[in-house]
Amino acid sequence: MFPSSDSSPNPHAARLPRRGRLSALMAAALLAACGSAPAPERSADTAAVQAARAAASAAEAAKANASQPTPLPEAVVFASGMTLRMLAYAERVRLMQPPELTQEAVRLGDAASPEAQLQLSLVLSQLRQLPELIRAQELLARVLGNADAKALHPLARLLASRYSDQRRLEEQLEKQNQQLRDVQRRLDQTNERLEALKAIERSLTSRPPAAPASAPAAARPRPSAP
Repeated sequence: MFPSSDSSPNPHAARLPRRGRLSALMAAALLAACGSAPAPERSADTAAVQAARAAASAAEAAKANASQPTPLPEAVVFASGMTLRMLAYAERVRLMQPPELTQEAVRLGDAASPEAQLQLSLVLSQLRQLPELIRAQELLARVLGNADAKALHPLARLLASRYSDQRRLEEQLEKQNQQLRDVQRRLDQTNERLEALKAIERSLTSRPPAAPASAPAAARPRPSAP
């Protein structure tokens, strides 16, 4: 049989008094507590690192979501596509010559649909004539009054404002042209009168001078009575 550990002789313990052994046990407990103290600090650091990583992941996810475009409603996509087609047509019409504009107006005809009405208004506005511009404004009013053509209303309102400015300028130009025609007519009348006066003057200077009148004959003596 092996002797038990309690019965084994411990020379140092035997020499320590009872109070000293208690002090030694307390010191050992304090050393053990100090050795295990950093564990909570390490766990706290780990939690902080995990929280930072989670925050960084959330920020990256938010950034990725922000970089992706939000899908537009179908109505907005339809309106944008129609507006782009109208702008492309307006650019094509702008480069047309007057004969081509006339042919395009004939092709569009009565322009029953709102899209054709807007196209015809663009064609008529390029003719630079006041009656045609007034007709273009009337077509835009029909488009704006059509509830089924809401996709074209923003562009129609923009063109209506532009046509109003263009019409005001055309009216001013027409007024100035009328004034110039009146001035030219009065100038022509003045030139005609001046030419008439010059013709009268030339006729007077080219006429030969009249001959002087002859002296009256001397009175003859009357015969004497017998």
